[in-house]
Amino acid sequence: MPAAEGFFTRAAPGRPGLALFLNAGDPPLDRLPDLVALLDESDIDCLELAVPFPGSVTDGPVIRRSADRALAHGTDLAAVLAAVARVRPGLKRLRIALLADFSHTVKGTAPGDFAAAVRDAGCDGLLLHGVPPRLRTAHYEAAHDAGLPLVTTCYAVSRPDAVAEAAAQATAYLYLVAHYGRSGTAAALDHDRLARSVAALRATATAPVAVGFGVRTRADTLLLQDLGADAAVVGSVGVARIEQALTEGRDPVEEFGSFVRELRGP
Repeated sequence: MPAAEGFFTRAAPGRPGLALFLNAGDPPLDRLPDLVALLDESDIDCLELAVPFPGSVTDGPVIRRSADRALAHGTDLAAVLAAVARVRPGLKRLRIALLADFSHTVKGTAPGDFAAAVRDAGCDGLLLHGVPPRLRTAHYEAAHDAGLPLVTTCYAVSRPDAVAEAAAQATAYLYLVAHYGRSGTAAALDHDRLARSVAALRATATAPVAVGFGVRTRADTLLLQDLGADAAVVGSVGVARIEQALTEGRDPVEEFGSFVRELRGP
């Protein structure tokens, strides 16, 4: 079952909330216990754990290669949920938000059944990727009925109606994508636009606001906190460190740990 405490509740000045993205299965799922223990001990708030899927149009080459490696290991929804169920009871602080792609992972399963399976595995939240607009309401309602907190997304340049929908439905956190483009290929953060977007979301959303895409360093996370965000979402730069370790025959968990220490800081 999801934890009673919400996401990013321990953020404080100089300590922004942090969510780290990883594809489940990269490194292989038998290393997930080591990864989540590392994140839990390193004061990371959230692991955004993706059920891997091929050919993501929103991801750059680093995350796409990661998904391909995970899929080559046979990683699927059942394996990911079983792995989460094994590791979740031992976590003290870390929250796990499952990212699931509609076409590859969710399609063909009734919304209520899918939400219940994610909840029962112990996931603390759910981010649905690529759900057709006509089906969103059913999936939102199923998650709410299951008591499964939702992560919703919008862009800094989204239409007002899209922003309003994301703000209304978010119960875990609202993921503000800093700009259009693929992950890992984003340009520098537009500070003024982000500040306006975060302020607008905080005026309407009850859930925390996390900003991702283009977030690479501790300085970036502190800047986002100064702009009013509750948390930063960091993906490609950390996944690249895992890829580098695997390529060079080094321990990917140790390398990821070095990255986490750099990101969190003293």
